[in-house]
Amino acid sequence: MHEKRTRVPLVDSHVHLDDQAFAGDLEAVIERARQSGVDTLVVPAVDARSWPEIRQLCARHAGVHPAYGLHPLFLLQHAPEHVDALSSWLNENRPVAVGEIGLDFHRDDLDRELQRHCFWRQLQLAGEHDLPVIVHARGALEEVTLTLRRNGRLRGVVHSFSGSEQQARQLWDLGFHLGIGGPVTYERAQRLRRIVAQMPIEFLLLESDAPDQPGAAHRGERNEPAHVVEVLRCIAALRNAPEADIAAATSANARRLFRLN
Repeated sequence: MHEKRTRVPLVDSHVHLDDQAFAGDLEAVIERARQSGVDTLVVPAVDARSWPEIRQLCARHAGVHPAYGLHPLFLLQHAPEHVDALSSWLNENRPVAVGEIGLDFHRDDLDRELQRHCFWRQLQLAGEHDLPVIVHARGALEEVTLTLRRNGRLRGVVHSFSGSEQQARQLWDLGFHLGIGGPVTYERAQRLRRIVAQMPIEFLLLESDAPDQPGAAHRGERNEPAHVVEVLRCIAALRNAPEADIAAATSANARRLFRLN
C-alpha cells in the first residue's frame, strides 16, 4: 500500500542510489519515491570510481542530482591523485555539491592525518567552485566543526546529525544545515528529537541515507527514499506543526542550499 502523496514535493537531500542494494530495482525505487511525494533526490559519491556511474544515473532521471567527493570511510580506496582528479571533475561536470566528505574516527584502521588532509583539500575545492559541502562526521563532530569554522567561507549540511544541542548550535552559527533521517523516528533518540523539535526550521533538511539507516517502521530492512515521508511525519509531530509546513520549509532549504531549479 502506497503512502498518500504529500501536498508539497519533498527533497531527499542524501541518498546513495548508486549502491548495489538498488541494482535490481532502481527504477521501481525512484518511482515509489515519486509516488510518495519525494520528487527531488541528491546522490553523493563515496569514491572516484562512483563518479561516472552517478553522472549517468542522474542524467537518466529528472530531479536526481549528483554530488561528487571522497568519503572518509573509503579512505583505503582513495589514491593521492584522486583529490586532484576531483578538481578536474568538478570543472567538467557541475554537481550540486562536493560530497560525501568529512571525518570518521569511529574506525581505528583509517589514518586520521590522511583523512584530515583529504577533508581539508576537498573543502578548499568546494570554496574554489562555490559549491556547498555534504559532510560526514562520525565520532569526529567537534573536529569537523572546528575545521569548518577554520575554513570560514562554506555552506553545506552535516548529514545524519547525531550530536548535542550545543554542537547543533555551533553548526547553525556557521550557517550549516542538519540532515535528519530515519534515526529520529526511534523513540529512544530523545536527544535528537529534542533538537529537531526546537531547532530553527531554516537549518533542517530531510534525508534517507538509503539504503542505510531505515526508520523505526522498517527496522532491519533496506531503506528507500520514499521513507522520507515517514521522517517528515515524525518531525511534524515533534514540532506540533502541519506536515505541509515542514515539507515546504525543508524543501525550500534544500533547493536554496543546492541551488536546485
